[in-house]
Amino acid sequence: MTSDHNLALYTKLSGFRLVVLANRFGRDSEFSRELHDRLLEGLEAAIGRVRIIMALERSVLIAEYRLEGEAEIFGRFTINLMDELDIDFDTHEFRINGGDWSSALTADYTGVDIDYPKLIALTDVELGSLAPIIKDITRETGIAVSASRVSYIRCPAS
Repeated sequence: MTSDHNLALYTKLSGFRLVVLANRFGRDSEFSRELHDRLLEGLEAAIGRVRIIMALERSVLIAEYRLEGEAEIFGRFTINLMDELDIDFDTHEFRINGGDWSSALTADYTGVDIDYPKLIALTDVELGSLAPIIKDITRETGIAVSASRVSYIRCPAS
Protein backbone atom coordinates (compact mmCIF):
# COMPACT_ATOMS: atom_id res chain seq x y z
CA MET A 1 0.00 0.00 0.00
CA THR A 2 1.17 3.50 -0.79
CA SER A 3 0.80 6.52 1.45
CA ASP A 4 -1.78 8.00 -0.97
CA HIS A 5 -3.79 4.80 -0.78
CA ASN A 6 -3.59 4.80 3.03
CA LEU A 7 -4.68 8.42 3.25
CA ALA A 8 -7.66 7.68 0.98
CA LEU A 9 -8.49 4.61 3.06
CA TYR A 10 -8.24 6.63 6.29
CA THR A 11 -10.59 9.26 4.85
CA LYS A 12 -13.12 6.65 3.69
CA LEU A 13 -13.08 4.82 7.02
CA SER A 14 -13.51 8.10 8.92
CA GLY A 15 -16.42 9.02 6.65
CA PHE A 16 -18.08 5.65 7.20
CA ARG A 17 -17.58 6.06 10.94
CA LEU A 18 -19.47 9.37 10.83
CA VAL A 19 -22.27 7.80 8.76
CA VAL A 20 -22.63 4.91 11.21
CA LEU A 21 -22.60 7.33 14.19
CA ALA A 22 -25.35 9.45 12.60
CA ASN A 23 -27.33 6.36 11.67
CA ARG A 24 -27.09 4.97 15.21
CA PHE A 25 -29.03 7.87 16.71
CA GLY A 26 -32.18 6.87 14.81
CA ARG A 27 -32.22 3.29 16.12
CA ASP A 28 -34.51 2.39 18.93
CA SER A 29 -33.75 -1.30 19.43
CA GLU A 30 -30.92 -2.44 21.68
CA PHE A 31 -29.89 -5.02 19.09
CA SER A 32 -29.54 -2.37 16.35
CA ARG A 33 -27.56 -0.03 18.64
CA GLU A 34 -25.23 -2.89 19.60
CA LEU A 35 -24.63 -3.72 15.94
CA HIS A 36 -23.86 -0.06 15.27
CA ASP A 37 -21.51 0.05 18.28
CA ARG A 38 -19.65 -3.03 17.10
CA LEU A 39 -19.33 -1.62 13.59
CA LEU A 40 -18.02 1.63 15.10
CA GLU A 41 -15.47 -0.31 17.17
CA GLY A 42 -14.36 -2.17 14.06
CA LEU A 43 -14.06 1.03 12.03
CA GLU A 44 -12.14 2.73 14.85
CA ALA A 45 -9.79 -0.26 15.07
CA ALA A 46 -9.25 -0.13 11.30
CA ILE A 47 -8.63 3.63 11.46
CA GLY A 48 -6.10 3.02 14.24
CA ARG A 49 -4.28 0.41 12.13
CA VAL A 50 -4.15 2.75 9.13
CA ARG A 51 -2.79 5.53 11.37
CA ILE A 52 -0.04 3.20 12.57
CA ILE A 53 0.78 2.22 8.98
CA MET A 54 0.95 5.88 7.95
CA ALA A 55 3.19 6.71 10.92
CA LEU A 56 5.48 3.82 10.03
CA GLU A 57 5.61 5.00 6.42
CA ARG A 58 6.70 8.44 7.62
CA SER A 59 9.32 6.80 9.84
CA VAL A 60 10.59 4.74 6.92
CA LEU A 61 10.79 7.82 4.70
CA ILE A 62 12.68 9.68 7.41
CA ALA A 63 14.96 6.66 7.91
CA GLU A 64 15.56 6.36 4.15
CA TYR A 65 16.38 10.07 3.92
CA ARG A 66 18.71 9.83 6.90
CA LEU A 67 20.30 6.68 5.49
CA GLU A 68 21.00 8.50 2.22
CA GLY A 69 22.58 11.36 4.12
CA GLU A 70 24.69 9.07 6.29
CA ALA A 71 25.83 7.11 3.23
CA GLU A 72 26.79 10.36 1.50
CA ILE A 73 28.73 11.53 4.55
CA PHE A 74 30.45 8.14 4.83
CA GLY A 75 31.41 8.39 1.15
CA ARG A 76 33.43 11.52 2.00
CA PHE A 77 34.75 10.15 5.31
CA THR A 78 38.50 10.55 5.76
CA ILE A 79 40.71 9.55 8.67
CA ASN A 80 43.21 12.34 9.31
CA LEU A 81 46.37 11.21 11.05
CA MET A 82 48.03 14.60 11.22
CA ASP A 83 47.02 17.97 9.83
CA GLU A 84 43.83 19.02 8.16
CA LEU A 85 43.71 22.16 6.02
CA ASP A 86 40.51 24.02 5.14
CA ILE A 87 40.72 26.74 2.50
CA ASP A 88 38.00 29.27 1.71
CA PHE A 89 38.94 30.58 -1.72
CA ASP A 90 36.14 33.17 -1.66
CA THR A 91 37.45 34.96 1.43
CA HIS A 92 41.12 33.97 0.92
CA GLU A 93 41.28 32.42 4.37
CA PHE A 94 42.51 29.10 5.69
CA ARG A 95 42.46 27.18 8.95
CA ILE A 96 44.51 24.30 10.21
CA ASN A 97 43.02 21.45 12.24
CA GLY A 98 39.73 23.28 12.78
CA GLY A 99 41.42 26.25 14.42
CA ASP A 100 40.86 29.92 13.81
CA TRP A 101 40.65 31.25 10.28
CA SER A 102 43.75 33.09 9.02
CA SER A 103 44.10 35.34 6.03
CA ALA A 104 46.25 34.24 3.11
CA LEU A 105 46.42 37.81 1.81
CA THR A 106 49.42 40.03 2.23
CA ALA A 107 49.85 43.44 0.72
CA ASP A 108 52.70 45.91 0.39
CA TYR A 109 53.85 48.54 -2.08
CA THR A 110 54.44 45.82 -4.74
CA GLY A 111 50.84 44.59 -4.64
CA VAL A 112 48.64 41.94 -3.13
CA ASP A 113 49.85 38.38 -2.66
CA ILE A 114 47.76 35.31 -1.85
CA ASP A 115 49.75 32.47 -0.28
CA TYR A 116 48.00 29.44 1.15
CA PRO A 117 49.89 26.77 3.09
CA LYS A 118 50.13 23.36 1.44
CA LEU A 119 49.59 19.83 2.66
CA ILE A 120 52.63 17.61 2.20
CA ALA A 121 51.96 13.87 2.40
CA LEU A 122 54.13 11.82 4.71
CA THR A 123 56.34 9.35 2.90
CA ASP A 124 56.13 5.59 3.37
CA VAL A 125 59.42 5.83 5.27
CA GLU A 126 57.91 8.36 7.68
CA LEU A 127 54.80 6.21 8.12
CA GLY A 128 56.91 3.12 8.70
CA SER A 129 54.88 -0.02 9.37
CA LEU A 130 51.61 1.94 9.04
CA ALA A 131 52.15 2.57 5.31
CA PRO A 132 50.97 -0.86 4.09
CA ILE A 133 48.15 -0.94 6.66
CA ILE A 134 46.86 2.45 5.50
CA LYS A 135 46.95 1.30 1.88
CA ASP A 136 45.03 -1.87 2.80
CA ILE A 137 42.40 0.12 4.70
CA THR A 138 41.82 2.40 1.73
CA ARG A 139 41.83 -0.43 -0.80
CA GLU A 140 39.52 -2.75 1.14
CA THR A 141 37.11 -0.23 2.70
CA GLY A 142 37.24 2.82 0.45
CA ILE A 143 37.98 5.00 3.47
CA ALA A 144 40.65 7.57 2.70
CA VAL A 145 43.45 7.96 5.22
CA SER A 146 45.26 11.28 5.12
CA ALA A 147 48.73 11.51 6.59
CA SER A 148 49.85 15.00 5.69
CA ARG A 149 51.48 17.92 7.42
CA VAL A 150 50.96 21.59 6.73
CA SER A 151 53.84 23.34 5.05
CA TYR A 152 54.29 27.08 4.71
CA ILE A 153 57.08 26.69 2.16
CA ARG A 154 56.17 28.81 -0.80
CA CYS A 155 56.13 27.08 -4.15
CA PRO A 156 57.97 28.95 -6.89
CA ALA A 157 55.70 30.83 -9.29
CA SER A 158 55.11 29.12 -12.57
